[in-house]
Amino acid sequence: MRYLCLVHFDEGLLDALSPAALAALERESLAYDLELQSRGQLLVAHALQRLDTAKVVQLRQGRIHRTDGPFIETKEQLGGFLLIDVPDLNAAIQVAARVPMARYASIEVRRAAVVERMAP
Repeated sequence: MRYLCLVHFDEGLLDALSPAALAALERESLAYDLELQSRGQLLVAHALQRLDTAKVVQLRQGRIHRTDGPFIETKEQLGGFLLIDVPDLNAAIQVAARVPMARYASIEVRRAAVVERMAP
């Protein structure tokens, strides 16, 4: 089963880390990604660029609206994700709990929905 692990954190927490601590966190994260990949559990993982680079796009009455953002009422923002393939929710939770960013972030674990495709 596929699960999406969404990494939510306060950018200020990472800004407060020393360069050495941030580099160590990045090395640890890459090593964990490689471990998951070697077990066939990691499909893809990416960090996202900073929040100030985000845009929100909406289609309303046939018109595209684009704004800087997102502007939501929380300190924690989406900062990255992992798409994993594991047997069940418990396995997904165990993977998420070992993500190095979990020390600074909240990891939201959600099962990917299966959407039936219509034949062309």
